Amino acid sequence: MSKSLLDKIWDLHRVAELPSGETQLFVGLHLVHEVTTPQAFEMLRERGLAVRHPELTVATVDHILPTDRVERPFADPMAEQMLEHLERNVAEHGIRFYGLGHAEQGIVHVIGPQLGLTQPGMTIACGDSHTSTHGAFGAIAFGIGTSQVRDVLATQTLAMRKPKLRRITVDGDLGPGVYAKDVILSIIAALGVKGGIGYAYEYAGSTIDALDMEGRMSICNMSIEGGARVGYVNPDRTTFDFLRGRPEAPAGEDWERAVAFWRASASDPDTAYDDEVALQAEEIEPVVTWGTNPGQSAAVTDTIPDPERAPGDLRGGMAAALGHMRLRAGAPLAGTPIDVAFIGSCTNSRMSDLREAARVVAGRRVKSGVKALVVPGSRRIAEQAAAEGLREVFESAGFEWRGAGCSMCLAMNPDKLEGAQMSASSSNRNFIGRQGSPQGRTLLMSPAMVAAAAVNGQVTDVRELLGAN
Repeated sequence: MSKSLLDKIWDLHRVAELPSGETQLFVGLHLVHEVTTPQAFEMLRERGLAVRHPELTVATVDHILPTDRVERPFADPMAEQMLEHLERNVAEHGIRFYGLGHAEQGIVHVIGPQLGLTQPGMTIACGDSHTSTHGAFGAIAFGIGTSQVRDVLATQTLAMRKPKLRRITVDGDLGPGVYAKDVILSIIAALGVKGGIGYAYEYAGSTIDALDMEGRMSICNMSIEGGARVGYVNPDRTTFDFLRGRPEAPAGEDWERAVAFWRASASDPDTAYDDEVALQAEEIEPVVTWGTNPGQSAAVTDTIPDPERAPGDLRGGMAAALGHMRLRAGAPLAGTPIDVAFIGSCTNSRMSDLREAARVVAGRRVKSGVKALVVPGSRRIAEQAAAEGLREVFESAGFEWRGAGCSMCLAMNPDKLEGAQMSASSSNRNFIGRQGSPQGRTLLMSPAMVAAAAVNGQVTDVRELLGAN
């Protein structure tokens, strides 16, 4: 009987079928950070429990870190307390920790792949909704809540209900200035922010096959924004080439055995899916969100949609979003003024993201009055970017170069919007208040599009700037 990758990994990690109809799954890798763990570790302590498999848990600090200057104690007492708790807990339970000052410190969904911890055929859990990122490697990866973090720490298992499976096929060649971020925003716009509820997404097609691992990670990262808890790409030669030689990847004879297993974990050619959706790459343009969820987006060449012309069940939400964003239906999306440009987050803070953005800003200057930040996803990426001269390109253009962390993706550190500032952001969420100000406004787009907005001071079709280079 043909099986999907989801079927194979699910069956391999099944411990038991529970009376609730859920499956007790073994978790092969548990990633933890400072925000969702203090209560979980305290619940273990209250019950007199130890961490069941500390060797399968890896910790880093990312969410609450200041990215401009790190001094202890942090100015924010709650942030300092969170980090103190994590430092004490990992020491007490013997958990590997990439903390402040460690060469491998970075965003949890960046350093897992970077180190080779993330591998095909695994189950991966983390107390962060964007854990779906790791599905790019052919893993089943999902975000969990604090009580589930406790369960994994105590038992290395988790109770889950198996989702249905939708294959999303994207075929064709992406045009210049169109990136993986535009692909996933187009998918979310087509299926809706609730379209994936109850589903895992399998991404396939010639467009996906042609992406490098960093592009695949960007797509899987935002599966959760479309309602799917899990998103993955079947492992292939691109996957194996990325992992070869990574510190935590198999080596020697173990490498060949691992690759054989990874190949076998891919979905069988005649797998039956619960649903299938197809998109054509040639129809995808650079995408910008105009509203307050990632599904409210349009091509940069479009006008802002009119709620009165939308289906009745969408009108109220669209009108409210436009009211918050202070945008006018029918106005061109291009030309929308911005105040802040943010390149970073677990979605778009890797080397390919920085290279493409640097290609746009090289020889140009950030528009006067625009605050522009570049926040690498890890210390390793920061070092590599500096070695390649990218840091110099950004700083010469007027960007602020920051230390590794989540930064302005979310309001848990000092990098926040002020008042009703408009942000061009390469992050993953544009919810009201997400970037720190209840009045703040966020336009999601690719890093290259953020770079174009930064130098022009307004939403700009990056293809215009790339054509001028």
